[in-house]
Amino acid sequence: MMLAFFSLALILMIMKKIILGSLSLLFLAASCSKDDNDKQETINNLITPKVSVRMADALSSQLFTGVLEIYPCQDESSLYYGNYVNGRLSVFSGFYMINNGSVYGDYNRLLHLPAGTYNMVYWGTPKYDEPIHNTPQIVSPGVATGANLSTLYFTLRSIGNNLYSPVYDLVHAVKSAHIGTDSLQTSLSRVGSGLKVTVTQSDGSAFISEIASVKVNIGNIAEKINFYTGEAENMTKTVQFELARSEDGLSYGNITVMLFPSAANPPLELLITLEDGTVYKLNQNLTSTLSPNTRLTLNINVGKILPNGNPGDFTYDDWNESSETIDFPMVD
Repeated sequence: MMLAFFSLALILMIMKKIILGSLSLLFLAASCSKDDNDKQETINNLITPKVSVRMADALSSQLFTGVLEIYPCQDESSLYYGNYVNGRLSVFSGFYMINNGSVYGDYNRLLHLPAGTYNMVYWGTPKYDEPIHNTPQIVSPGVATGANLSTLYFTLRSIGNNLYSPVYDLVHAVKSAHIGTDSLQTSLSRVGSGLKVTVTQSDGSAFISEIASVKVNIGNIAEKINFYTGEAENMTKTVQFELARSEDGLSYGNITVMLFPSAANPPLELLITLEDGTVYKLNQNLTSTLSPNTRLTLNINVGKILPNGNPGDFTYDDWNESSETIDFPMVD
């Protein structure tokens, strides 16, 4: 009985501390909020512009569907102005869910700005019926009010061993607009390139079950994309992604991966790893360049892979839609 009494007392003491601690945090948050309100200028005469966007796509001129962010900069400048949220100037950009060019849904953070001319920087991620690589990664810059967006970058995310992950499909535009008279209408351009790979054996047979993985390394990929201009820089990096075995075992392939643009004739390396740890590496430079707003389809034919023998060199077949075929003949 005594043990039960002390246990109850201990529980009540802990609950009391938690409640008092929570009240202290709430009081502190309220105090900070009041201080912030005292320091921030509240402007009631704010305008919420209408938004509509299209894709400037070599494949189509379709209306944009996806997620869109809008960063208002000072007129004729790359200096980030910010956005008014709850009547206060904040760092938060405009955030929109777009369906067929128009805003929809309840998850939007609208732009609220004083009348005037702004240089609007748009970044979006399109949604497609065809699947895109489902684990893209990217390093996004921290943006602060007054920041010069031309000094900021989206960069590749490292996966170790001087290799990097595929990225999101990013679309971009910069366009001046007068808030108060203009709606925000623009055409978005893709800054990256798509790559889709299919690997088959030259004799048309199924791949052996002893293959543990098939991976692609693609080199001379840009390290970063300028946040203001959308231009690629430092085309020296290598991106790696894995191919999946088809159900019938006749091929390895991937849904489209998105990459930053490449330098001319990027090197491609195919890595075939067996269950015993043996790795076969096949290398060839592509004749195509991974340019913005293009998708390259690679049909790779390899010599027959045996449990105790090497595959050979390869041959390859090709948005602005292009394709190449690579043939790697068998190596004894």
